[in-house]
Amino acid sequence: MAKDTERKVVATNRKAHHDFHILDTYEAGMVLSGTEVKSLREGKASLVDGFGQFYNEELYIEAIYIPEYLNGSWTNHAARRRRKLLLHREELVKITRKIQDPGFTIVPLQLYFRDGRAKLEISVAKGKKEFDKRQTLREKQDNREALRAMRERNRRAS
Repeated sequence: MAKDTERKVVATNRKAHHDFHILDTYEAGMVLSGTEVKSLREGKASLVDGFGQFYNEELYIEAIYIPEYLNGSWTNHAARRRRKLLLHREELVKITRKIQDPGFTIVPLQLYFRDGRAKLEISVAKGKKEFDKRQTLREKQDNREALRAMRERNRRAS
């Protein structure tokens, strides 16, 4: 029986690419409660304010929003609790070395299901300055205008 290896994306942090230079990405499992998984399967989550932090040589993700499960009982979870990430020891050591430099942080990029398990794509990132953000937006706008002009010219030629 073939396994379903397709990603079923629940949430994406589009703001991360605007605010940070993404350096390395890692795929991590998450320790979740049952009601959190049910809420994620409904497609509800937000990664915008999330960040990673080390406690006792273990990596935790904080401030990601997984709303309470509506059909849950008294066993429901807290919406913005600290969640442990599951990574190999070598990956944790690499990440620890990289974020010790000032300006580097751990940012969640995407939350998805793979093979029925919730995974979080995290990255080691460096914050952009204000002029970097403006330059990135200007480059995107210039590329869009160039593509639009080429498309218009190709329409006239045919």
